[in-house]
Amino acid sequence: MLTSPAGRRVLVTGGSRGIGKGIAAVFAEAGCHVVITGRDEDALAGASAELGRNVSWLVADTSDPADCRAAAEETVRRHGGLDVLCANAGVFPEDPLHSMTPESLQRVMATNFHGTVYSVQACLDALAESDLGRIVVTSSITGPITGFPGWSHYGASKAAQLGFIRTAAIELAAKGITINAIMPGNIRTEGLDALGEDYLRRMAASVPLGRLGSVSDIGHTALFLASAEAGFITGQTIVVDGGQVLPESLDALGTS
Repeated sequence: MLTSPAGRRVLVTGGSRGIGKGIAAVFAEAGCHVVITGRDEDALAGASAELGRNVSWLVADTSDPADCRAAAEETVRRHGGLDVLCANAGVFPEDPLHSMTPESLQRVMATNFHGTVYSVQACLDALAESDLGRIVVTSSITGPITGFPGWSHYGASKAAQLGFIRTAAIELAAKGITINAIMPGNIRTEGLDALGEDYLRRMAASVPLGRLGSVSDIGHTALFLASAEAGFITGQTIVVDGGQVLPESLDALGTS
């Protein structure tokens, strides 16, 4: 049995919806004090109310270093410290390579990659003062392992996160801080639902376990990586995809 995380102070970026909201829910249910951030005040307020009294919120844009510093400072002010950063904020606009603009590329990299780095930098002092000190980054199988048309900029940003954590892990080890990344496969969220039922059925058919993942699947993985028992794991990635990346074709699953 894992040591109870109750009372731990957790900051989840991009926590108003999707995977971030799922991560926040798992930590809150485990008794942690959770602060969620995002850019949409109404979505944040709604998510916080739904998730319960252990979850509060503040508006912050992870592409802005000043916002990241303010979020870290406010989390410490509210809860007396910070033990866990879940760097989850991300955007994934569909944008084919032939029509991708510099502005679109910059937006994706600024939120997904730069925002991860800025969030980590902002939280370092507080995490170093914790007796735990955990960073969990939400990456993706898209980019590091797989590709999908229309998401080349997204895939590049997610691969960049993995390059970042490997060197960051070495630098942060002396401070007692670990940093690891989760690589979700197709997780059923509002964003994925928007792609339509046909897409959802096709994606589920390509997963050996026969279903799309849930946000709680990612949340529980994050909770483990933030645990005391995971203290000797750093600079690593874990794929959470129901086996999606394993078959070389649908024939391997007995389908066509």
